[in-house]
Amino acid sequence: MSKLIKSKAEIIREVIEELPFFCVDDLSVTGLSKNYSKTLLSRLSKNNEVISLKRSFYVSQKFLENVEKRNIFNEYLEFVGNIIYKPSYLSAEYVLEKYGVLSEGINSFVLITQKKTNKFFNNLGVFKYHHIKPSLFCGFEIVNKSEFSIAEASLTKALFDYLYFRKNILFLEEQINELRLNLDVLDKKDWKELEKYIKIEKSKKMKIIFNWIIRKYV
Repeated sequence: MSKLIKSKAEIIREVIEELPFFCVDDLSVTGLSKNYSKTLLSRLSKNNEVISLKRSFYVSQKFLENVEKRNIFNEYLEFVGNIIYKPSYLSAEYVLEKYGVLSEGINSFVLITQKKTNKFFNNLGVFKYHHIKPSLFCGFEIVNKSEFSIAEASLTKALFDYLYFRKNILFLEEQINELRLNLDVLDKKDWKELEKYIKIEKSKKMKIIFNWIIRKYV
């Protein structure tokens, strides 16, 4: 690589190593043309200096190394889940595992969106998105973790979402046992919140599942 290209690449490096994510348009501050920035990004990607989060979304290896050193890598991954397909919030298996409700670990980030169901694979992990209707896109908060703002469901909404996306395969009350849920962590307030989402959803099937859950755990 020539000295000229190296100097221009260095300009880009200085910009992107401070950014949690970026696209080509964000590099306009360097004064380089869009096409030239794309060329340099391609070269940096081949050198593993830039990681693709999804098409047209990137992060620098330097930034990743920095968050790892600061022990906030998982918080960053949760943030990535929110930004590569938005609006979305962390929920279902991912959040339930945090609270110890699931007996088995999971190996992907699970999120809820109003957009179509989707899945993204990148060097950082697997990000799964389930579509939900607008009236049920609720029950989450924006929480600040380190320097990242992350949308995450409450424990109860995560449980609702988990059951909601399984309602068409739960035919018998005995199948609730097969889910091996630890719901001792729920209190009276949580059960009322769950009932609220059941009423918003309005389907007969979810009411039946709710009654199964109540009989077993309450």
